[in-house]
Amino acid sequence: MTEQKDFEVIIVGGSYSGLSAAMSLGRSLRQVLVIDSGVPCNRQTPHSHNFITHDGEKPAVISAKAKLQVDFYTTVQFYNGLAISAIKTENGFEIKTESGLTFTSRKVLFATGVKDLLPDIKGFAECWGISVLHCPYCHGYEVKKEKTAIIANGEMGFEFAKLISNWTKDLRLLTNGKSTLTEEEIKILQQHKIEILEDEIDSFEHENGNIQNIIFKNQSKISVKAIYARPPFEQHCHLPEALGCELTQQGLIKIDAFQKTNIPGVFASGDSVIQARSVAMAVSSGSFAGASINKEFIEESFA
Repeated sequence: MTEQKDFEVIIVGGSYSGLSAAMSLGRSLRQVLVIDSGVPCNRQTPHSHNFITHDGEKPAVISAKAKLQVDFYTTVQFYNGLAISAIKTENGFEIKTESGLTFTSRKVLFATGVKDLLPDIKGFAECWGISVLHCPYCHGYEVKKEKTAIIANGEMGFEFAKLISNWTKDLRLLTNGKSTLTEEEIKILQQHKIEILEDEIDSFEHENGNIQNIIFKNQSKISVKAIYARPPFEQHCHLPEALGCELTQQGLIKIDAFQKTNIPGVFASGDSVIQARSVAMAVSSGSFAGASINKEFIEESFA
C-alpha cells in the first residue's frame, strides 16, 4: 500500500487501458497512482485475440505482465481497492476509497470500463465471454464455419447477421420474440440463407460455459457451437457522472479528440469511451490518454 497521498494524476481503473496510460505517464516522469478493484469485464474470457504479441493469451496473464512492467517505473504506484467518491477541489481532485483512504491529484483519468447488463436467460451469464461472444474480431476465428446463433432484433440484428456471416454460413438470427426487422431486411437475410427464429428463449444447455443447446419456451431446441450477443451496458463506475461528465447517447463517457471530458482535468479512456471493445483498442486509448494528460501539464507550465 502506498503511503503517498498526493499525486499529479490518479488513474481509476487498472486494467489494460489504465495500465497503458500509467506506463505512458510514468515514462513522462509524472507522479501517478493507479486505483483498481480487480474486476475486469473480461475476467471470464479464457483467451484474448487480435492483439499482436499477445494473441491467444489469457486476459489475466496480459494484465499481470502489464502491471509488472508498469511497476518498474518508480513514478507509478498502485492501490488495490474501490474508489467510491470523487470531488473537484480548488487544486484538483479528491478520490476516496471504500477503505476510507483519501488521495488527491491535479488530474484524473477514468479507465473504468463498462458493466454488461445480461439478459435473464438461464445459462447466459455462465457462457458469457466463453461461448456467448460479443465480437467476431476477438473470437470469430475460433468458431469459424460452426453452427452459430445471433441474439438480436431489428436493424442491429440485421447488421450483426451480415457481419457474422463473414465467419460462418451456418447461421440463425434469434429475435427472442416478435421480429422487428423490415420486410426488405428479412428478404435479404433469407436470400443469404440466414434463418430467422422468433421463438422466445428459455435457457442455454452448456458444459462449463460451452454452449450445447438453446432451449426455447415452447420446448423446442437448437444445437449451436457459438452465440453472438450485444447486451446493453452501463458505466462500471458512476464517479465520472457524479463529477458532471457528460455521456453519449450510447452511454459512453463523452470525450474530445484528446480524451478530455467536458470537466477540465478529467480524462477517460478504454471501454468506457470506445464502442468497439477489445484489449488492443483499450491499450491504444490508454496510451494516447497518458500522452494527452502529460501534454496538458506541459502546456500549463508554459502558460
